[in-house]
Amino acid sequence: MNKLPPISEEEIQTWIAKLRAMRKYRLLDLPETLLRDLIIEESARHNNPNVVFQAVRQKLHNIVAPYLGDPDYPTAQTAMQAAFASGNPQAVREFCLSMLASHASTRERIPLLDEFYNRLWQITGLPQTILDLACGMQPFALPWMGLPATTRYDAYDLHRPRIELINRFFELGGYPCRGYHQDILVTPPPVEADVALFFKEAHRFEQRRRGACLPFFRALRVRWLLVSLPISSLTGTRNLEDRQRHLMETILAGQSWQVKEIRFENELVFCIQKT
Repeated sequence: MNKLPPISEEEIQTWIAKLRAMRKYRLLDLPETLLRDLIIEESARHNNPNVVFQAVRQKLHNIVAPYLGDPDYPTAQTAMQAAFASGNPQAVREFCLSMLASHASTRERIPLLDEFYNRLWQITGLPQTILDLACGMQPFALPWMGLPATTRYDAYDLHRPRIELINRFFELGGYPCRGYHQDILVTPPPVEADVALFFKEAHRFEQRRRGACLPFFRALRVRWLLVSLPISSLTGTRNLEDRQRHLMETILAGQSWQVKEIRFENELVFCIQKT
């Protein structure tokens, strides 16, 4: 089989502009590193430009996951400002719950908020530094995490409006935290931390690029890596528990890391001790 010629920089920029102009992505300001990575990878696999573009679109849909939900960000900014301005901690919590409910991944966790993070910290110890990788709306669970006021919490996500909302939340709440607009697969965070949270994303990483998870896990400079996977489909019609355990066993095959598992109603958490 003949090797396909590399795609030109001009073609890459043209396709990046085309993807960013699509209605469901134009407000997200997706990182160029993400779009470039997908275009280069798929153009190396297909010689038909239309096939390449469709493959990129399909992967992008799965990565960005618009089907999991997003709030109206300008409205959310206004509501958040009002909640903090009220001086009522309960108003802030109610706003946080509305943000958690806006995304399917965190919505499922709401009934467990009072116990979920406590069970994680029982294994890892109370962290002083946390990386929240592909964070979604999880930073809005901070009021339930029981963390010391000094804990540094760095959140990473592809959606710029989401990161802007999260950073404003950190600022208003006085948290020593920061959100980063970053493709963590292309550029894993280089900072050291006690714990990294990588929730309901490992299966989608593997769909984006088979075999991507293990090199990514190795690159993280953390003592504990907490990886969760859903154990039922979004519709609740399929049980995925055995499949998800098999996926993690495959990813971690041959590694000497110690792994402890916590099972919640809708989620398996694999607590991986790296150091």
